[in-house]
Amino acid sequence: MFETLFISTGIVTLAEIGDKTQLLALLLAARYRKPVPIIIGILIATLANHFLAAAVGYQVAQLFSQATLLWLLAACFLAVAAWTLIPDKLDDDGNIAVKYGPFMATLIAFFIAEMGDKTQVATVMLAAQFEYFWMVVCGTTLGMLLANVPVVLIGNFAAERLPLKLIRAIAATGFLIFALYCAWQALYA
Repeated sequence: MFETLFISTGIVTLAEIGDKTQLLALLLAARYRKPVPIIIGILIATLANHFLAAAVGYQVAQLFSQATLLWLLAACFLAVAAWTLIPDKLDDDGNIAVKYGPFMATLIAFFIAEMGDKTQVATVMLAAQFEYFWMVVCGTTLGMLLANVPVVLIGNFAAERLPLKLIRAIAATGFLIFALYCAWQALYA
């Protein structure tokens, strides 16, 4: 059970480094300079988004045989490994942040920005792989907080000093290892 929590936390923490939602956290922190409402907005938006993603992953797991699911997971983990190597840019110009206060701007912007994002896809895959639904949701949410709260608290200083290429390579390696592990399991399922 705790293995699910730790793996989910680690995978999403690494995948989130340099992601567009991390850039969004930096933008919101710079604009509002009110870390508490921003952090609470990140927490609630991530819980809602990753709950839905995990529910999809859980349902997908029910539709396929164990071997088929493992092959699908291996392919998805491999795709996310490649995706992780591509740096994200913040596409939105911050219009949400202008209209609302820090909490609502963060809640809305994070929920939308996570749609189809690699950490959401990772949450779907983790929920399909592990039986402990709530541990996946808690772990992926914790991973998002571990990656984003420091950015909110210390802002641009930390974001500019992180070795993003190295961190992306480590995250991609983690996804590659999961892809290989799923493929290995599929061979014996």
